[in-house]
Amino acid sequence: MYRNDGFRELERPECLRLLAKAPVGRVVHTRHALPAVLPVNFWLDDDGAVVLRTAADSGLVRAVDGAIVAFEADEVDAAAHSGWSVVVTGTASVVGDAGERRRLDRDVPCSWAPSPREVFVRIEPELVTGRELVGGLTAYGLGRFL
Repeated sequence: MYRNDGFRELERPECLRLLAKAPVGRVVHTRHALPAVLPVNFWLDDDGAVVLRTAADSGLVRAVDGAIVAFEADEVDAAAHSGWSVVVTGTASVVGDAGERRRLDRDVPCSWAPSPREVFVRIEPELVTGRELVGGLTAYGLGRFL
C-alpha cells in the first residue's frame, strides 16, 4: 500500500529478499556517544540475520559487540526517481561458537578489506523495516515540477 508521500511500506519477507541481493550496506552504531555509519559488505543468513566478516581487532568490533545497532542497505535509480531501503535493527555480537564460525567461514563472502585474523559479527533481526519508491514524484504526475 502506498502512503500519501509516494512510498510503499515493505513487509518483512520482501525486505529480506531485497536485502539479500544488495552487495553493500551500512552499519549504524554509536562511537563516542555520537552516531557513526560504516559501509560494509555482508551476507544475509537464512534466519534473516546480517553477518559481517571483519578484522578481529577492528574498531567496529569493539563498538558493536553486544550493542544494539542498525543495518541499512538500499538500491537507488536516480534517473527513474525510484528505489528501496531496508533497515534491520538488533543486537550485534561476535560469533563465538566454533561450529558456527566454521559454517560461516564456508558461506560468508570474504571481506572487501581482508585481515589475517577475522571474526564474524552477527546482527539479530529484531526489527526489519523497509520502503520502496517506484517512479518517484512522476508516479503522481508531479514530475514536471522537478
